[in-house]
Amino acid sequence: MIRFSLRCDKDHGFDSWFPSGAAFDMLKAGGHVSCPICGSTAVEKALMAPAVQDGRGAAGPLQSAETPVEQALAALKKQVEENSEYVGMNFVSEARRIHQGEAPERSIHGEARLEEAKKLIDEGVPVAPLPFLPARKTN
Repeated sequence: MIRFSLRCDKDHGFDSWFPSGAAFDMLKAGGHVSCPICGSTAVEKALMAPAVQDGRGAAGPLQSAETPVEQALAALKKQVEENSEYVGMNFVSEARRIHQGEAPERSIHGEARLEEAKKLIDEGVPVAPLPFLPARKTN
């Protein structure tokens, strides 16, 4: 995961996380990166300082403390992982089976392609994207 400092054409600054620099480029090219303040998709990377740790893993002078947004995302991730079952790439089929009463009702999380998630929504299956990757995908 990589965090970029971003700025829109209305000069609003914000940060966002992406799986990679290439993922940011692909999402931006598709018009999927937008300013959370005004909604503009004319977004560019802003100048940012590198995050540096000393040999003990402690924050050095260039690394800031965790922001309230980062703390909230970490708490959300912990809550989701503790209170739902990770079904991995079987998410679409399992969500559909639960919705149709073919599997026990329970909270699940997993992975799905955007097109598959849209189909679930069209079918009335209650799903929502999560703002983080599953633990097995992070390093």
